Amino acid sequence: MTRPYLPEEVEARVRAAAQHRCGYCLSPQHLVMARLEIEHILPLARGGSNDESNLWLACPLCNRYKSDKTSAIDPDAGLETPLFNPRIQLWSDHFRWSPDGLQIVGRTAVGRATVSALHLSDDPTSLEVRSYWVAAGWHPPTD
Repeated sequence: MTRPYLPEEVEARVRAAAQHRCGYCLSPQHLVMARLEIEHILPLARGGSNDESNLWLACPLCNRYKSDKTSAIDPDAGLETPLFNPRIQLWSDHFRWSPDGLQIVGRTAVGRATVSALHLSDDPTSLEVRSYWVAAGWHPPTD
């Protein structure tokens, strides 16, 4: 599917609203070697639109794992659960950092399903990179 054109001013507003970090793993643009991507919360393949209210930022890893998913299984309850919506939900309501700052832990069914579906705490590349950020004192985010 060809990605529809997004006006530069829409992309700039989305990036600013997201504080230039991934809505899922909170990786900041200044520490990610690839450009954070504009992602569709409700994917185009699932009927989503290019409306600004459906757009947020995601790092390439989170965006690839999310793909066209809108829900996943909560590993604790075994029930299909909507994925986290970074545009309307607060990250801290659904997630927390592990004490070592390497893993994202789901606090709610939404958080647990999102952690599982997007591999927020078991992708080897993410864990390795976060370990360097922790060692440098850049991670986890304090806000």
